[in-house]
Amino acid sequence: MSDMKTVPTDASVGAFIAAVDHAGRREDALALLDVYAAQIGVAPKMWGPSIIGYGSYDYARADGSKHTFALAGFSPRKANMSVYLMSGCKNHQQKLDKLGPHKTSVSCLYLGRLAKIDQDILAELITDDLAIMRERYPESRL
Repeated sequence: MSDMKTVPTDASVGAFIAAVDHAGRREDALALLDVYAAQIGVAPKMWGPSIIGYGSYDYARADGSKHTFALAGFSPRKANMSVYLMSGCKNHQQKLDKLGPHKTSVSCLYLGRLAKIDQDILAELITDDLAIMRERYPESRL
């Protein structure tokens, strides 16, 4: 049984984005919807209260517990835009080097404003990450 709190909901993606306080994050979230639509081609769902996710995949943690999470997605956070590269940022270093200003953690790409980065590279990162995840988890769902 999963103890994950971040699960898909029926909440409206549009209403969530409309409620984002930071006007720039709101604008960038709308732009990212277009990027993901072009790269992935499926409608997003809200995962938990603040993640806009696409598809899903099942995985097991080292402790054997089984979970489901979004295959791809992003979240307009207060401090930055978080883009989830679920295969891990280390798999994308060459493109990240060309992206423009950003920070990373294990699987999160943190962006300021989209206007400051190479959006073609961002689109490639999303596509490449999805391909890695689909290969790693062939039973994943879009």
